[in-house]
Amino acid sequence: MLRLVLIRHAKSGWDDPLMSDHQRPLAPRGQDAAPKVGQWLAQRGIVPDEVLCSDARRTQETWALVAPALGDVKPTLVPALYHAGPDIILNRLRKATGRTVVIVGHNPGIGEFAGLILQQAPRHPDFERFPTAATLIADCPFERWSEMEFGKASSVNFTVPRDL
Repeated sequence: MLRLVLIRHAKSGWDDPLMSDHQRPLAPRGQDAAPKVGQWLAQRGIVPDEVLCSDARRTQETWALVAPALGDVKPTLVPALYHAGPDIILNRLRKATGRTVVIVGHNPGIGEFAGLILQQAPRHPDFERFPTAATLIADCPFERWSEMEFGKASSVNFTVPRDL
């Protein structure tokens, strides 16, 4: 059994209209939410051995604030995850080697991917919206990520910052 954690980046700022989308930093609300996500994951025994992270500034900052609670695993920056759709996320995940993998990405792709991998969505009012810093823990009934398919994972837990 493999475990997958999907995290949408925390709330980002729009203060500088001249800044590229790729370079947008976290807003204060995101800086507050991300460590809470890390603590929530740690309380559930999540110990990632591989982290795949979009190379956007806001995803990197999100992981940097989540990571200390989880053993400070260094992320692999994956440019293809920047605004990736579900098929791209699945293809990259199939190359993963860890038993517990975290993916830090963007909507709409990460939320769509979450919905597609699960047999049944969690009963949470915000799951379909997958708001900033939304986090899903899912178990995947495979021995290797190369076997991963849509519709096979089971939701273990889901949260959003408002719940924390």
